[in-house]
Amino acid sequence: MKLILRSLYNRVIRNKLLSQLKNVRIDASSVCQLDCPLCPSKKEIKSGIVGWGYLKFSDFKQFIDINSQISEIELSNWGEIFLNPELKEIIKYAYSRKINLFADNGVNFNSVSEEVLECLVKYGFKRIIISLDGANNNSYIKYRKRGNFDKVIKNIEKINFYKKKYKTELPQLTWKMILFGHNEDEANIAEKMAHNLEMNFTTSPNWVPSWSPLKGEKIKTDEPFDCSPPCSQLWLSPQINWDGKLLGCCANYWGDFGNVFKEGFEKCLNNEKYIYAKRMVMGKEKTRSDIPCSNCHHYQFQIIHSPIKIQDLL
Repeated sequence: MKLILRSLYNRVIRNKLLSQLKNVRIDASSVCQLDCPLCPSKKEIKSGIVGWGYLKFSDFKQFIDINSQISEIELSNWGEIFLNPELKEIIKYAYSRKINLFADNGVNFNSVSEEVLECLVKYGFKRIIISLDGANNNSYIKYRKRGNFDKVIKNIEKINFYKKKYKTELPQLTWKMILFGHNEDEANIAEKMAHNLEMNFTTSPNWVPSWSPLKGEKIKTDEPFDCSPPCSQLWLSPQINWDGKLLGCCANYWGDFGNVFKEGFEKCLNNEKYIYAKRMVMGKEKTRSDIPCSNCHHYQFQIIHSPIKIQDLL
Protein backbone atom coordinates (compact mmCIF):
# COMPACT_ATOMS: atom_id res chain seq x y z
CA MET A 1 0.00 0.00 0.00
CA LYS A 2 2.83 2.37 0.85
CA LEU A 3 4.45 1.68 -2.52
CA ILE A 4 1.19 2.46 -4.33
CA LEU A 5 0.74 5.74 -2.47
CA ARG A 6 4.37 6.66 -3.11
CA SER A 7 3.92 5.94 -6.84
CA LEU A 8 0.77 8.07 -6.96
CA TYR A 9 2.55 10.85 -5.07
CA ASN A 10 5.47 10.86 -7.50
CA ARG A 11 3.13 10.84 -10.49
CA VAL A 12 1.23 13.84 -9.15
CA ILE A 13 4.17 15.87 -7.88
CA ARG A 14 6.19 15.36 -11.08
CA ASN A 15 5.05 15.14 -14.67
CA LYS A 16 7.32 12.31 -15.74
CA LEU A 17 4.57 10.90 -17.93
CA LEU A 18 4.00 13.94 -20.09
CA SER A 19 1.97 11.80 -22.48
CA GLN A 20 -0.78 11.70 -19.85
CA LEU A 21 -1.16 15.48 -19.80
CA LYS A 22 -3.84 16.15 -22.40
CA ASN A 23 -5.05 19.61 -21.34
CA VAL A 24 -3.18 22.91 -21.32
CA ARG A 25 -4.01 26.60 -21.26
CA ILE A 26 -2.26 28.98 -23.67
CA ASP A 27 -3.23 32.65 -23.56
CA ALA A 28 -3.94 33.72 -27.14
CA SER A 29 -3.81 37.42 -26.24
CA SER A 30 -3.12 39.38 -23.08
CA VAL A 31 -4.15 42.58 -24.85
CA CYS A 32 -7.62 44.01 -24.18
CA GLN A 33 -9.38 47.01 -25.72
CA LEU A 34 -11.72 47.61 -22.78
CA ASP A 35 -11.02 49.47 -19.54
CA CYS A 36 -12.92 47.58 -16.83
CA PRO A 37 -12.37 49.31 -13.44
CA LEU A 38 -11.46 46.18 -11.45
CA CYS A 39 -9.31 44.42 -14.05
CA PRO A 40 -5.53 44.43 -13.49
CA SER A 41 -4.79 44.19 -17.24
CA LYS A 42 -3.89 47.83 -17.81
CA LYS A 43 -1.70 47.98 -14.70
CA GLU A 44 -0.03 44.89 -13.28
CA ILE A 45 -0.51 42.76 -16.39
CA LYS A 46 0.74 45.20 -19.02
CA SER A 47 3.87 46.20 -17.11
CA GLY A 48 4.56 42.91 -15.33
CA ILE A 49 5.72 39.39 -16.13
CA VAL A 50 2.70 38.68 -18.38
CA GLY A 51 3.05 41.80 -20.51
CA TRP A 52 0.88 42.69 -23.49
CA GLY A 53 1.14 40.55 -26.59
CA TYR A 54 -0.27 37.84 -28.83
CA LEU A 55 0.39 34.14 -29.23
CA LYS A 56 2.21 33.66 -32.52
CA PHE A 57 0.93 30.95 -34.84
CA SER A 58 4.48 29.71 -35.37
CA ASP A 59 4.93 29.19 -31.61
CA PHE A 60 1.54 27.50 -31.33
CA LYS A 61 2.27 25.15 -34.23
CA GLN A 62 5.69 24.20 -32.90
CA PHE A 63 4.29 23.54 -29.43
CA ILE A 64 1.51 21.31 -30.81
CA ASP A 65 3.86 19.44 -33.12
CA ILE A 66 6.28 18.67 -30.27
CA ASN A 67 3.60 17.89 -27.68
CA SER A 68 1.35 15.71 -29.80
CA GLN A 69 -0.44 14.29 -26.76
CA ILE A 70 -2.34 17.57 -26.23
CA SER A 71 -6.03 17.27 -27.11
CA GLU A 72 -7.65 20.28 -25.38
CA ILE A 73 -6.51 23.90 -25.08
CA GLU A 74 -8.08 26.83 -23.23
CA LEU A 75 -7.13 29.99 -25.16
CA SER A 76 -8.56 32.78 -22.99
CA ASN A 77 -6.97 34.24 -19.88
CA TRP A 78 -5.93 37.85 -19.24
CA GLY A 79 -6.89 39.57 -22.49
CA GLU A 80 -9.25 39.34 -25.45
CA ILE A 81 -8.38 36.44 -27.75
CA PHE A 82 -10.13 38.02 -30.75
CA LEU A 83 -7.50 40.76 -30.89
CA ASN A 84 -4.93 38.15 -31.94
CA PRO A 85 -4.28 38.78 -35.66
CA GLU A 86 -3.30 35.12 -36.20
CA LEU A 87 -6.26 33.55 -34.39
CA LYS A 88 -7.79 32.17 -37.58
CA GLU A 89 -4.61 30.21 -38.37
CA ILE A 90 -4.47 28.92 -34.78
CA ILE A 91 -8.08 27.69 -34.92
CA LYS A 92 -7.62 26.02 -38.31
CA TYR A 93 -4.42 24.25 -37.27
CA ALA A 94 -5.93 23.02 -34.01
CA TYR A 95 -8.86 21.61 -36.01
CA SER A 96 -6.48 19.84 -38.39
CA ARG A 97 -4.78 18.22 -35.38
CA LYS A 98 -8.13 17.30 -33.76
CA ILE A 99 -7.54 19.59 -30.78
CA ASN A 100 -10.56 21.00 -28.95
CA LEU A 101 -10.38 24.75 -28.27
CA PHE A 102 -12.19 26.61 -25.50
CA ALA A 103 -12.63 30.16 -24.22
CA ASP A 104 -14.10 29.36 -20.81
CA ASN A 105 -12.16 32.09 -19.02
CA GLY A 106 -14.26 34.54 -20.99
CA VAL A 107 -14.20 37.00 -23.87
CA ASN A 108 -15.79 40.42 -24.34
CA PHE A 109 -16.66 39.67 -28.00
CA ASN A 110 -16.69 43.33 -29.05
CA SER A 111 -14.21 43.13 -31.92
CA VAL A 112 -14.48 39.99 -34.05
CA SER A 113 -14.07 39.94 -37.81
CA GLU A 114 -16.66 38.25 -40.01
CA GLU A 115 -13.96 35.85 -41.18
CA VAL A 116 -13.12 34.75 -37.64
CA LEU A 117 -16.80 34.41 -36.70
CA GLU A 118 -17.27 31.96 -39.53
CA CYS A 119 -14.00 30.24 -38.67
CA LEU A 120 -15.20 29.58 -35.11
CA VAL A 121 -18.15 27.65 -36.48
CA LYS A 122 -16.56 26.04 -39.51
CA TYR A 123 -13.64 24.63 -37.53
CA GLY A 124 -15.55 23.45 -34.48
CA PHE A 125 -14.45 25.80 -31.68
CA LYS A 126 -16.06 24.09 -28.67
CA ARG A 127 -17.17 26.67 -26.10
CA ILE A 128 -17.10 30.43 -25.56
CA ILE A 129 -18.16 32.28 -22.40
CA ILE A 130 -19.11 35.86 -23.25
CA SER A 131 -19.03 38.54 -20.55
CA LEU A 132 -22.24 40.60 -20.79
CA ASP A 133 -22.88 42.49 -17.58
CA GLY A 134 -26.29 43.96 -18.30
CA ALA A 135 -29.30 43.83 -20.60
CA ASN A 136 -28.63 47.08 -22.47
CA ASN A 137 -25.73 49.33 -23.38
CA ASN A 138 -26.33 51.87 -20.60
CA SER A 139 -25.75 49.37 -17.81
CA TYR A 140 -23.16 47.32 -19.76
CA ILE A 141 -20.68 50.19 -20.27
CA LYS A 142 -20.67 51.16 -16.61
CA TYR A 143 -18.25 48.29 -16.06
CA ARG A 144 -17.24 47.20 -19.59
CA LYS A 145 -15.92 50.67 -20.40
CA ARG A 146 -15.12 51.27 -24.10
CA GLY A 147 -17.32 48.30 -24.98
CA ASN A 148 -20.56 48.23 -26.94
CA PHE A 149 -23.42 45.93 -25.92
CA ASP A 150 -25.13 46.09 -29.32
CA LYS A 151 -21.93 45.05 -31.13
CA VAL A 152 -21.63 41.99 -28.93
CA ILE A 153 -25.25 40.99 -29.59
CA LYS A 154 -24.73 41.37 -33.35
CA ASN A 155 -21.64 39.16 -33.21
CA ILE A 156 -23.64 36.52 -31.33
CA GLU A 157 -26.37 36.71 -33.97
CA LYS A 158 -23.76 36.22 -36.70
CA ILE A 159 -22.42 33.15 -34.90
CA ASN A 160 -25.96 31.75 -34.83
CA PHE A 161 -26.31 32.45 -38.55
CA TYR A 162 -23.18 30.43 -39.33
CA LYS A 163 -24.23 27.64 -36.97
CA LYS A 164 -27.39 27.23 -39.01
CA LYS A 165 -25.44 27.46 -42.26
CA TYR A 166 -23.03 24.70 -41.23
CA LYS A 167 -25.71 22.75 -39.33
CA THR A 168 -23.76 22.57 -36.08
CA GLU A 169 -24.28 23.42 -32.42
CA LEU A 170 -20.68 24.57 -32.02
CA PRO A 171 -19.44 26.71 -30.51
CA GLN A 172 -21.63 26.48 -27.42
CA LEU A 173 -22.18 30.02 -26.15
CA THR A 174 -22.70 31.14 -22.56
CA TRP A 175 -23.82 34.61 -21.45
CA LYS A 176 -22.01 35.36 -18.17
CA MET A 177 -23.31 38.31 -16.18
CA ILE A 178 -21.40 39.75 -13.23
CA LEU A 179 -23.96 41.18 -10.83
CA PHE A 180 -23.45 44.75 -9.63
CA GLY A 181 -25.74 47.22 -7.91
CA HIS A 182 -26.34 48.97 -11.23
CA ASN A 183 -27.43 45.85 -13.15
CA GLU A 184 -28.85 43.36 -10.64
CA ASP A 185 -32.44 44.27 -11.61
CA GLU A 186 -31.72 43.25 -15.23
CA ALA A 187 -30.70 39.64 -14.56
CA ASN A 188 -34.09 38.17 -15.49
CA ILE A 189 -34.24 40.24 -18.70
CA ALA A 190 -30.70 39.21 -19.64
CA GLU A 191 -31.51 35.55 -19.04
CA LYS A 192 -34.52 35.74 -21.39
CA MET A 193 -32.36 37.46 -24.02
CA ALA A 194 -29.74 34.72 -23.66
CA HIS A 195 -32.32 31.99 -24.20
CA ASN A 196 -33.66 33.78 -27.27
CA LEU A 197 -30.10 33.80 -28.61
CA GLU A 198 -29.78 30.06 -27.89
CA MET A 199 -27.17 30.71 -25.19
CA ASN A 200 -26.63 29.30 -21.74
CA PHE A 201 -26.88 31.87 -18.95
CA THR A 202 -24.92 32.18 -15.73
CA THR A 203 -24.36 34.87 -13.12
CA SER A 204 -21.29 35.64 -11.05
CA PRO A 205 -20.68 37.86 -8.00
CA ASN A 206 -18.56 40.99 -8.12
CA TRP A 207 -15.22 39.98 -6.57
CA VAL A 208 -14.85 43.48 -5.05
CA PRO A 209 -18.25 43.95 -3.33
CA SER A 210 -17.50 47.58 -2.42
CA TRP A 211 -17.54 48.60 -6.12
CA SER A 212 -21.17 49.21 -7.20
CA PRO A 213 -22.41 47.11 -4.25
CA LEU A 214 -25.50 44.98 -4.63
CA LYS A 215 -28.70 46.53 -3.33
CA GLY A 216 -30.55 43.32 -2.58
CA GLU A 217 -29.81 41.72 0.78
CA LYS A 218 -29.41 38.25 -0.72
CA ILE A 219 -28.66 37.98 -4.42
CA LYS A 220 -28.38 34.41 -5.67
CA THR A 221 -25.56 33.82 -8.13
CA ASP A 222 -24.40 30.69 -9.91
CA GLU A 223 -20.90 31.10 -8.46
CA PRO A 224 -19.97 31.77 -4.80
CA PHE A 225 -17.72 34.69 -3.87
CA ASP A 226 -15.00 32.23 -2.92
CA CYS A 227 -14.76 30.11 -6.07
CA SER A 228 -12.62 26.98 -6.12
CA PRO A 229 -8.97 28.03 -6.33
CA PRO A 230 -7.24 27.40 -9.65
CA CYS A 231 -4.25 25.72 -7.98
CA SER A 232 -5.11 22.28 -9.40
CA GLN A 233 -4.24 23.68 -12.85
CA LEU A 234 -0.60 23.18 -11.87
CA TRP A 235 -1.24 19.47 -12.41
CA LEU A 236 -4.29 19.16 -14.61
CA SER A 237 -4.10 22.05 -17.10
CA PRO A 238 -0.95 24.20 -16.78
CA GLN A 239 -1.24 27.82 -17.87
CA ILE A 240 1.20 29.05 -20.52
CA ASN A 241 1.56 32.75 -21.32
CA TRP A 242 1.28 34.06 -24.89
CA ASP A 243 5.09 34.28 -25.11
CA GLY A 244 5.73 30.81 -23.71
CA LYS A 245 6.28 31.60 -20.03
CA LEU A 246 4.94 28.79 -17.85
CA LEU A 247 2.65 30.50 -15.32
CA GLY A 248 1.17 27.31 -13.89
CA CYS A 249 -2.34 28.66 -13.28
CA CYS A 250 -4.60 31.33 -14.75
CA ALA A 251 -4.37 33.58 -11.65
CA ASN A 252 -0.60 33.99 -11.69
CA TYR A 253 0.91 37.27 -12.91
CA TRP A 254 3.79 37.55 -10.41
CA GLY A 255 6.39 35.21 -11.86
CA ASP A 256 7.04 32.25 -14.15
CA PHE A 257 8.58 28.77 -14.16
CA GLY A 258 10.61 29.01 -17.35
CA ASN A 259 9.67 29.31 -21.02
CA VAL A 260 8.14 26.24 -22.70
CA PHE A 261 8.69 27.62 -26.22
CA LYS A 262 12.42 28.00 -25.59
CA GLU A 263 13.25 25.32 -23.00
CA GLY A 264 10.62 22.70 -23.70
CA PHE A 265 7.38 21.86 -21.90
CA GLU A 266 8.63 18.80 -20.03
CA LYS A 267 11.76 20.53 -18.79
CA CYS A 268 9.76 23.43 -17.36
CA LEU A 269 7.20 21.14 -15.72
CA ASN A 270 9.97 19.20 -14.02
CA ASN A 271 12.20 22.04 -12.88
CA GLU A 272 12.85 22.54 -9.15
CA LYS A 273 10.78 25.70 -8.85
CA TYR A 274 7.63 24.21 -10.40
CA ILE A 275 7.87 21.03 -8.31
CA TYR A 276 8.38 23.13 -5.17
CA ALA A 277 5.26 25.17 -6.02
CA LYS A 278 3.24 21.95 -6.18
CA ARG A 279 4.61 20.75 -2.86
CA MET A 280 3.90 24.18 -1.36
CA VAL A 281 0.21 24.23 -2.30
CA MET A 282 -0.03 20.65 -0.98
CA GLY A 283 1.23 21.90 2.39
CA LYS A 284 4.43 19.84 2.14
CA GLU A 285 6.83 22.78 1.96
CA LYS A 286 7.06 26.19 3.62
CA THR A 287 6.04 29.32 1.74
CA ARG A 288 8.92 30.55 -0.42
CA SER A 289 9.01 34.14 -1.63
CA ASP A 290 10.33 33.31 -5.11
CA ILE A 291 7.33 31.05 -5.81
CA PRO A 292 4.57 33.11 -7.50
CA CYS A 293 1.86 31.34 -5.46
CA SER A 294 3.09 33.11 -2.32
CA ASN A 295 1.58 36.36 -3.70
CA CYS A 296 -1.83 34.83 -4.47
CA HIS A 297 -4.86 35.26 -2.23
CA HIS A 298 -6.03 31.76 -3.17
CA TYR A 299 -2.89 30.37 -1.56
CA GLN A 300 -2.80 32.82 1.34
CA PHE A 301 -6.39 32.40 2.46
CA GLN A 302 -7.46 28.98 1.19
CA ILE A 303 -4.71 26.58 0.22
CA ILE A 304 -2.52 27.36 3.21
CA HIS A 305 -5.37 26.22 5.48
CA SER A 306 -6.70 23.45 3.21
CA PRO A 307 -3.87 22.13 1.01
CA ILE A 308 -4.44 20.32 -2.27
CA LYS A 309 -4.70 16.57 -1.68
CA ILE A 310 -3.41 13.88 -4.00
CA GLN A 311 -6.77 12.11 -4.19
CA ASP A 312 -8.40 15.32 -5.45
CA LEU A 313 -6.14 15.23 -8.51
CA LEU A 314 -6.43 11.59 -9.55
